[in-house]
Order: sequence, then structure tokens, then C-alpha cells
Amino acid sequence: MIEEHFAALCEALRRTDSAAPVLRQWAAQLARILPAGARLLACGNGGSAAEAQHLTGELVGRFRDERQPLSAIALHADTSAGTAIINDYGGSELYARQVRAHGRRGDVLVALSTSGSSENVVAAAKSAHDIGVTTWALTGPAPNPLAALCDDAITVDAPDVATVQEVHLALVHALCAALDGELGVTT
Repeated sequence: MIEEHFAALCEALRRTDSAAPVLRQWAAQLARILPAGARLLACGNGGSAAEAQHLTGELVGRFRDERQPLSAIALHADTSAGTAIINDYGGSELYARQVRAHGRRGDVLVALSTSGSSENVVAAAKSAHDIGVTTWALTGPAPNPLAALCDDAITVDAPDVATVQEVHLALVHALCAALDGELGVTT
């Protein structure tokens, strides 16, 4: 069972090699906008929420080497706002309402969903489009509604949720490494 999991992970990573140019483009854009005052918003559910928070933690803190903090918000992390939004507007508005509150034209939303069909994450991407926020998705297999809706997407061709999430973490780390390179951060 363990060997099968590792084999599936290696195969999914191999199939995701084509994501490198996309990650470089994302890193270059973030290197232009974040130091100039833009922010990155991130959202997802369950394990994808954890990956979203991992990404924002790497940007506000640091990935490997010292650099200025970059503005990044994991939308699920404000539990008071989140529970109030769910209570007053329903779960589908959890992230969309926060995108409308925090997002500004020129910001970026990174939306993570292993299925690519999480209603509240898709709604967040729609809200982001409405206000001029760039949308990027990390999802499981294509086609899916989130990947189709976003300005750019990296889809992970793996049948298992755990494998998709593990590849998403590798993609997050690769994006952070590329961003640090774009910013001229060196060891």
C-alpha cells in the first residue's frame, strides 16, 4: 500500500512537469505586484485550506531566505468573519464575500480545490473576476469548473485526493522558490 501511494505520487509529479513555465509566469507577476502593494488572497476547503494557508505563511514569513514580508491572506483563517458569513449568507458566500472585502484590482486570488468544483471556491473566483482580481487555480483533474473559470490553472492528473494535495504542496513550494528567485533573494 505504501509503495503504491509513492508510485502514484511520483507519476502525478511527473505528469505535472509541464507546470514549471506557468509557475515561473506566476512568480514573475507576483514579484512585480506584491512589493508594489498588491496582495495575494488564497482559499480552499479542508486540506486545500491548509495548502492555501501554507502558501500565505511562506509569503508573509519567508520561504527559505530573508526578505521583506509580502501581503497574503488565507481567507479561511478569519474564523469570526467566516462563521458570520456562513450564518448570514450561507456557505457558498464564505470566500466570495471576503474576496469582495479584501480584493482590489491587480491583486491575485489563488483558489485551491482537489475536485475543482467546490461551490464556495468557484464563487470566490467569480467574485474576483467581477472586481478585477486575477485568478489562478490549483485543482485536481481537468476539466473542472474552477480551472475553466480562472485566468490560469494547473491541474493535477491524479485520481486520489491525497495525491492531488501532495502535488499542490510541491507546486506551492516551487512557486515560492521561483518568486524568491524573481525577487533576487539569495542564500
